[in-house]
Amino acid sequence: MASISRQVKRVTLTSKKNWWMVELEDEEESISATPVEQPAATDHHPQTPYRSHPFNTHAADSATRSPPASGTTFVPPNNPLSIFSFPTPTTYSAPPNPIQNMAPFAAGSASELFKCVVKKPNVVQVEINGEMQTNANDVMTQFLAELRVYTTVSRHRNIAAFLGCLENVGMVLECIEGRTLWDVVKVRPELTRSQKVDYHNQLLDGLTHLHSFGLSHGDLSLLNVQVTHSSDTIKLLDFGRSVAADSAFASPFEDMSQRPAVPEPPRPPVTSRFAPKTPLSPVSPTPPPLQTRQVEQIHPGTRPFSAPEVLRGECQDPRLADAYSFGVILVCLDRCDLVDIKPWDQRKDLLPRGFLDGLQVFGERCESYLKRWDKGRRRLVKQDLMDVDVQMEL
Repeated sequence: MASISRQVKRVTLTSKKNWWMVELEDEEESISATPVEQPAATDHHPQTPYRSHPFNTHAADSATRSPPASGTTFVPPNNPLSIFSFPTPTTYSAPPNPIQNMAPFAAGSASELFKCVVKKPNVVQVEINGEMQTNANDVMTQFLAELRVYTTVSRHRNIAAFLGCLENVGMVLECIEGRTLWDVVKVRPELTRSQKVDYHNQLLDGLTHLHSFGLSHGDLSLLNVQVTHSSDTIKLLDFGRSVAADSAFASPFEDMSQRPAVPEPPRPPVTSRFAPKTPLSPVSPTPPPLQTRQVEQIHPGTRPFSAPEVLRGECQDPRLADAYSFGVILVCLDRCDLVDIKPWDQRKDLLPRGFLDGLQVFGERCESYLKRWDKGRRRLVKQDLMDVDVQMEL
């Protein structure tokens, strides 16, 4: 059999470790896309590579107001560090009283010292076949998505606090003295029922608060949830895969540079039973111009917590996708162990045999969270908070 020569055509880096997108050009076959493992960046979790997309960033006007509808599309610059260059946008500045509910770790006669975390864009460049490849677009997309969450959502005890931005550096977040939820789950002896319910309630409270502002988490997993040492308080973080619920959604494999903006559908006119049957003037009013909806790509997060429709590139409700991830976390909490689902089965909305058997705390709840998104999957609502002492029936 004659061998087919192949030549690497393009390599696209992402900010996720060990993932490049390599397109191979065959002499006798069509071009194919293949993921190849290479050390390409510094982030934790491998993830499907993709191109970046433009979207808006906006701040909430009040603690209870949802984000406004998307307006003019914001096209990010190529250099992620330019997000924090002078002049830094006012929407990225520190919120009022940023150190609220934070205790200083040291105090002097003239000042108090607080611990914090500085999150800085990490851009990687690699030369492939004489052409420079970079993960700058992916880094830019994730930083803008995370900034949108922190500058939109009001302060909540179960969401990491945002302390503003440092010029030419990055965003500043509270320092969480704790461990991941995975570290908590695997500890022996196992968690008690009251501890499991408490973690459930805190997670649900933080997620529903985030969802009330029209935003999703996008990468909910045991590794993106921190638990403080002092008070066992849940802290949601890492919102780089967050999207807005009022956006138009595209497949993560779609080339966003070739996709036109999506206009808002026209709204029906407001009528009254007291209005005259015939128009007062023969000249009809000019309808307002259609508002352009932002287009965002929804990308797979950490396995096995990503929803099946996200893996298929068909997600149309990112908050329902968060509900699926929440359901898998509850299975881990109930079993006090890490679970897994084969990706080819998960893409088909299939669960392993016995996956939901023996769940004593969240059994029926997990079953309803892990249904197909258009076949009755349960939404995350604050009314589902459970009593810590008495088992709650669905």
